Amino acid sequence: MVQAVRHGLTNAQIAERRRISLDAVKFHVANAIAKLGLRDRRELKRWQGVPKDSALKRPNRTKEIRVPGQKPLQLGPIGQISRTVKDIKQAERWYGRVLGLPHLYTFGTLAFFDCGGTRLFLSEQPDGASPESILYLRVDDIQSAHAELSSRGVAFKAVPHMIHRHADGTEEWMAFFEDPDGRPLAIMSQAKPA
Repeated sequence: MVQAVRHGLTNAQIAERRRISLDAVKFHVANAIAKLGLRDRRELKRWQGVPKDSALKRPNRTKEIRVPGQKPLQLGPIGQISRTVKDIKQAERWYGRVLGLPHLYTFGTLAFFDCGGTRLFLSEQPDGASPESILYLRVDDIQSAHAELSSRGVAFKAVPHMIHRHADGTEEWMAFFEDPDGRPLAIMSQAKPA
């Protein structure tokens, strides 16, 4: 629940995705806020914590803002690019069969392909709404990168949060922001289990 709130989902969206009642979501979100000693949902969205069972908690995995002599922050390479499509099944066939891109996995209306090491993320938008593509820049340590970029004036939409945990336990963490022209960007990192 906490990760869904940190990702910006509403209670109704969480209820629909989890297939539980809206009242259950409200109860669990309020419970998480209380247990973490936070005041409200806005504070939960900006909560800097990492779940205790997360691979991101491994010793020496996270560091604070760079200190003199420490390796400087390096963004990239591009780890993922997102595009919207009108029909995910049609897009899966076209990107997979016609273009020959290796299909990685599909979750409902989201499909992922490999473009020579860069992940292509397709999401279905049946109404044709087509927001600008998001560039996802890989970083080794998402918490340090978030702290460093924040210190440089980057205004993140939310703190780094886990987007997905793969079957092997590898976690996908992301944090979103915009460039000066309002175009979306994100930093992303994978944390593998010990």
